[in-house]
Amino acid sequence: MMQRVGAARKQAPLAPAKAPAAKTGKAASKKKDDIDETEMGGGVEEWTQERTLEKPANQLDLSEEELNEEITRILTSNNPHAPQNIVRYTYKERTYKPMSTVDQLAVHCVLEGNLIHKDSDEARSQRAQQGLIKEKSVESLPSTEVGTDGEKIEFPDEDPGEEAVEMVEGEGGVNEEMGDEESNVRKERKLKNQFNFWDRGSQTLNNPLRQRGNQTELPPRVNFSDTANWCTMYDVYTEELQLQEKNKEKQRTQSSKEDKRETKLVPTETQSDDISKLARVSTNMERMVVQNIFDDIAQDFQYFEDSADEFSEGGTLLPLWKFHYSKAKRLSVTSLCWNQKYQDLFGVGLGSYDFTKQGSGMLLLYTVKNCTFPQYIFSTDSSVMCLDIHTKMSYLVAVGFYDGCVAVYNLKLKTMLPTHKSSVLSGKHTDPVWQVRWQKDDMDNHHNFFSVSSDGRVVSWTLIKNELMHMDIIRLSPEGAETVDSGRCIDFHKEFDNMFLLGTEEGKIHKSSKAYSNHLIQTYNAHNMAVEAVRWNHFHPRVFISCSYDWTVKIWDHTVPTPMFTFDLNAAVGDVSWAPYSSTVFAAVTSDGKVHVFDLNTNKYKALCQQLVVAKDTSQLTHIEFNPVHPIIIVGDDHGYINCFKLSPNLRKKPKEKKGQEPQKGPEAEATKMEKLLNFPHF
Repeated sequence: MMQRVGAARKQAPLAPAKAPAAKTGKAASKKKDDIDETEMGGGVEEWTQERTLEKPANQLDLSEEELNEEITRILTSNNPHAPQNIVRYTYKERTYKPMSTVDQLAVHCVLEGNLIHKDSDEARSQRAQQGLIKEKSVESLPSTEVGTDGEKIEFPDEDPGEEAVEMVEGEGGVNEEMGDEESNVRKERKLKNQFNFWDRGSQTLNNPLRQRGNQTELPPRVNFSDTANWCTMYDVYTEELQLQEKNKEKQRTQSSKEDKRETKLVPTETQSDDISKLARVSTNMERMVVQNIFDDIAQDFQYFEDSADEFSEGGTLLPLWKFHYSKAKRLSVTSLCWNQKYQDLFGVGLGSYDFTKQGSGMLLLYTVKNCTFPQYIFSTDSSVMCLDIHTKMSYLVAVGFYDGCVAVYNLKLKTMLPTHKSSVLSGKHTDPVWQVRWQKDDMDNHHNFFSVSSDGRVVSWTLIKNELMHMDIIRLSPEGAETVDSGRCIDFHKEFDNMFLLGTEEGKIHKSSKAYSNHLIQTYNAHNMAVEAVRWNHFHPRVFISCSYDWTVKIWDHTVPTPMFTFDLNAAVGDVSWAPYSSTVFAAVTSDGKVHVFDLNTNKYKALCQQLVVAKDTSQLTHIEFNPVHPIIIVGDDHGYINCFKLSPNLRKKPKEKKGQEPQKGPEAEATKMEKLLNFPHF
């Protein structure tokens, strides 16, 4: 190494533009001897000695394969010591939530600097105070210095702060060309600032914390003190016994008077309270026993999901509970309605569609907590053809009968009779009532509902005290006409309360408004047979659906006179219903015992599920309803049975989320999904 360095020096000497004269004499020979001694190696150099490899005592012995194995280590910017379970209190939601991001910065060293840039105002002011600005012109001139060994040092004029030193061997002495004046001008050189950068700092503003407190009023307190001894206790017990004896005497005298009048004994308040408490306890006990018996069904309702949906586009219906009342064997399920407040409770109307088999009917209310026996039972003189439960006053049930009457039942009252019922004097219908619908309270806060009948009348009923006041909204056929248009079904718009749709037995659908009496806004030639059901979409304001016994289900845009979608189900369609969780999912029941579930967002041409529920030779399906919260449906048949089914995941799945886009949720997303289907080209 030393030889190579020496040779390099011989080949490339540190010679300036003007090389010095070669040395002669003793000085030259001495220099040559030093170089030869370095090149030849006058002694044994340390780097030429042979070295031995010494291994530590605890070193591992590895094979060639282990030595040649490549071990990849990935360095990440994450701090392994950073905590991952930090929680923060959110004042908006009033709860503790884990932090989504954790600070991964680890500070190893912090040095506070006080350097300033040379071109800054503060640096200029400091130089001005020290007198360096005046010397700048002097330092800009080229200057040289002479070393003590006769070497000349030259400073270029490009940057006075940079060091450009050139060593040249000379004979000694001071350069004669430099004058005394130029040597006096030379001043002390300014050193270069090696840390030429800005030192900045900033601090974000912390949001001010807000504290909100509330203090309730203290309950009133009364200090009571008394002394208790055996005398006072004896007096209290004596007064209690005397009071009980008086109550018994009153009961005996009252019972004797009622026996003389040949009337039944009326229980006292204490007895009635005890009986009511016992009835409630027995009801809860019955529910517990039933849930223990049908525990497997309850587990399926809560947790079961059909794994086969992962491998197919279609879905299935899982049977859950089966409801039936023994005294309603010969009656058909004419209507179904869920309670919007208590989602486990639903009403069932029982009657007969056959004119030759008319008789009594029933109004039953079941709960999924007890499938063996109804929660409420009301017997009626005529067949129940329709019912509707009030959305806010969940204890009010409006019912329409085959004989043309309408009635309102109050579940709070312990009576089997309706609180309100129409009659001939109060304007009852002359034909069966096929549909009733509750509406918002009027300006006087009176409850009201609408009814439609085969007599062609749409009537508004208002509950005033114990009476029903009626008002005809529409007459489909004017008085004296030869033909009478019969109303079959009705449904009101979800956003515009005045607008409603009216289906007829002639297959037409009329669009009208409560604001225009006896005026039809538009008529749709919908079906070839009676319209069994017509319903507005829960999310899109322009879409409604209809079904008929002509085997078809049609989806309409009320601004277009022709249907947007038409589905032929190869059997008479008894009922159709929109799903409350999606704008594109609906279900229909047919007379051949099948349930058809469609999802237009997945398949626009055929049903995702066609499942046989009952034997088509023995019974027919009549009505279907979706639960407002849970993914279950109830289906009624013409033998009085109500079957409950759970929808598989494919029948209630959400659309796939695109990468890089946030998933849309809520009614607006459902309305957008239906709008895309309406804009889809139809051929």
